[in-house]
Amino acid sequence: MDARRSEPVHLPLPRLAEYAGRVLGPTDWLAVSQDRIDLFADATGDHQWIHVDPARAAASPFGATIAHGYLTLALCSWFLPRLFVVDDAEMAINYGVDRVRFPTPTLVGSRLRCEALLASVDLVPGGVQLRTRATLTAEGTDKPACVADLLTRYLSPAPSE
Repeated sequence: MDARRSEPVHLPLPRLAEYAGRVLGPTDWLAVSQDRIDLFADATGDHQWIHVDPARAAASPFGATIAHGYLTLALCSWFLPRLFVVDDAEMAINYGVDRVRFPTPTLVGSRLRCEALLASVDLVPGGVQLRTRATLTAEGTDKPACVADLLTRYLSPAPSE
């Protein structure tokens, strides 16, 4: 199912398992600016020159600065709510990431978009765990910038008394 649209798909928590195996997206493009890279460097303390020194990076094999891999991964938090929202959950908890790969670097000025495979849904105490395979691709590249299996726990509202 290609669910590219301006509004996210609303998925009801009690029926979330019915959506396992579906692909949503891609999203619209998001530009990765040097300002965004610099802010991430400041937030994490990772000021490696390949990320923050455009003059030095111009002489690197990449020809420009590149986004931190973890910045590219963190952008999943920006992209996924634009693809889907799980309705009726009391809260969503980022449970972790099982696998992350960065097949190609994200060059400054690149435009990324995301596609999400709702890979599996498992019952956990108090709710369900969704495994989402997020694939972020830069415009004009053959390989993804990031492929990550994200685990999110959606907790059910407590029963009314």
